[in-house]
Amino acid sequence: MNLLKSVIVVSAVAAAAPAWAVGGLADLNVYDRTEGRRLQVYWHEGRAYVVGKPGNEYQVSLRNRAGDDVLAVVSVDGVNIVTGETASPQQSGYVLGPRGALDVQGWRKSMAETAAFYFTALPDSYAARTGRPDNVGVIGAALFRKKQVAPFAPLSQPAPRPYPESAASGAARSRADAALESSARAAEAPLGTGHGRRETSYAQQVQFERASSAQAEVVTLYYDSHQNLVARGVIRGPLPFHPAPRPFPGFVPDPYS
Repeated sequence: MNLLKSVIVVSAVAAAAPAWAVGGLADLNVYDRTEGRRLQVYWHEGRAYVVGKPGNEYQVSLRNRAGDDVLAVVSVDGVNIVTGETASPQQSGYVLGPRGALDVQGWRKSMAETAAFYFTALPDSYAARTGRPDNVGVIGAALFRKKQVAPFAPLSQPAPRPYPESAASGAARSRADAALESSARAAEAPLGTGHGRRETSYAQQVQFERASSAQAEVVTLYYDSHQNLVARGVIRGPLPFHPAPRPFPGFVPDPYS
């Protein structure tokens, strides 16, 4: 009986622990390089969010849960981080080995160099500076299995924006999306991702044949400033400070004596 109680307690504690990653076939999380910490994930109305701090560099980290290679086509602000093109799941990406992990620190500029990701105001973002400001504030990974692995059913995910919508699908955007955007207008300007300092980062080309033209999963993670996420109701803001009354606040002469 005591053993059963212990298991229940441990399970309850684990379930209450903060989330740091999202995804099924592969985990995706964001690591703040400036402050040396992984960013906590907040869930709101079926979407996952992290808080970005303007000026801080960050990296996108992926961990393959599968026992075979997985292709991850990664986008930031609707831009493919490998090619710099407006993102589509059919483009190039990174191959993760079985149970393998990958840290992506910036936009790939060559097979030996990247330009660091950093949180910044929308006008300074790489997407806005290249005339593509409509999808800032989202990180996505379209995941594909290799051909020799039996395909599995795609996981259900919120409508992703990391790969920009067509005009027809954009017109059909849900009322929930419209409400989210309306509340965002009451907050400060949204965050985007800048094109930062150049860093050495080696990569090589490999062959990868997809099991299907359709991705097995799309992992979507939104980000914005703390102020904006509080305004949207994603996270709770700090409560106003009211000092507790003191029984002996200090000597003051009796004004009625």
